[in-house]
Amino acid sequence: MLLWLLWIALTVPAGLYVAAVIAYGGHRGFLLIGRASDGHHQIELACDACHTSLFGGREALQAACVDCHGAELKAANDTHPQSKFTDPRNVERTARLDARYCVTCHQEHRPNITRAMGVTLPDDLCFLCHQDVGKERPSHLGLAFTTCASAGCHNFHDNRALYTDFLRRNGKQPDHLKAQRIALVDARAAQRAKDRAGRTPLAAADQDAPPQMAADAGIVAAWAGDAHAAAGINCTGCHVAKDSPGSWVAAPGFGVCRTCHSDQGRSFTEGKHGMRLRDGLGASREGPFGLFAAKGLEPMTPGEARLPMKHAAVATPLGCTTCHGPHRYDLAAARVTACVACHDDDHTKAYFGSPHHALLQKEASAALPPGSGVSCATCHLPLHEQRRDGARLVAAMHNQNDNLRPNEKMARSVCLHCHGLRLTLDALADAALVRRNFQGVPAAHVESIDWANRRTKRAATP
Repeated sequence: MLLWLLWIALTVPAGLYVAAVIAYGGHRGFLLIGRASDGHHQIELACDACHTSLFGGREALQAACVDCHGAELKAANDTHPQSKFTDPRNVERTARLDARYCVTCHQEHRPNITRAMGVTLPDDLCFLCHQDVGKERPSHLGLAFTTCASAGCHNFHDNRALYTDFLRRNGKQPDHLKAQRIALVDARAAQRAKDRAGRTPLAAADQDAPPQMAADAGIVAAWAGDAHAAAGINCTGCHVAKDSPGSWVAAPGFGVCRTCHSDQGRSFTEGKHGMRLRDGLGASREGPFGLFAAKGLEPMTPGEARLPMKHAAVATPLGCTTCHGPHRYDLAAARVTACVACHDDDHTKAYFGSPHHALLQKEASAALPPGSGVSCATCHLPLHEQRRDGARLVAAMHNQNDNLRPNEKMARSVCLHCHGLRLTLDALADAALVRRNFQGVPAAHVESIDWANRRTKRAATP
């Protein structure tokens, strides 16, 4: 009897503690059942980001997946949407592979099936529905069933870079296009000029900070030479909260930047750098009656990354002003200097001896027009175009993972502005060449263009 009382005395408080940690936050590391994927380890201690209900099962997990990735899949015109597997005509396929749920293929805390790009993905799932593909396409006869996702042809959700018509249409391009530059640079410059039209630029004498804050002449001078001052944004525009006009915010946070830069802020929270600042993850939570209060996730730091990072940067919190100085918005520094201040992997270190860096130097010296140089941001934070209320908007994609899952997605957003499709796919498929930051020629060859051309030729033969 005494042992039972002792067991109850020990387990009941422990159980309550674990339940409180699960429900309201706290140090949750001991609850992890395995290593999280590279794409989610930044938020692995925010269990409720995915496990939104203790008893929700797959439905709750599915809702969490769609909440974060639904917009991306919609933009990609998902080639395997959930509706395909809820169609009664595909009930037999669903019985073999229940792809109505993301977790059927993508499972967290399973390092043994986690691939380099950070997602858990079994090698043989395509075969379950497409075992007869060799009869339809002779080019596929003899291919191992584990090659579907690695042959440069098929991406389960997003085939924008690799669908057959696109391969045929662009397969004969030369390796280096005649005009090699990002044309959207011109569109962004025109957009900024239009945004500033009618606004009165501000000078150092116009600053409206409190006297004790304006004592630092260096800060005032930096602001006066910045894009914000040129657009008529004064100190109080960022440092005074709209709901508390009498207070001064010494260090405005991410929410202040996002007030004006909503598109950049949204995409920033979708990538590894800013994922922890996503709504609901960075906010403090409090349990009933004020118990079990828990802070939200702190901003990510380079020291928590799984890629090599420079020691001097390991404790730097990642936010807008990490790359964009708080008072001096220096694009040149943001697109290279800020990146190499943290990243210390082979690909980053090889950049400075690469042809891409040489082009950037020529652009900086005005030997080439704007948009001809290739910086870190050119490829990893590319300019993209969108429409809003009928207006054309050009902005930098601040989700640095957007075109890396998988890297063939980089073809359309970046590479094909300067290079032909064949060279692009071969280069992106050569891991060693990627590590060297594309110094040299591809040793890999992706056969998808050849297959697409042969298929067209057979179809045209009487």
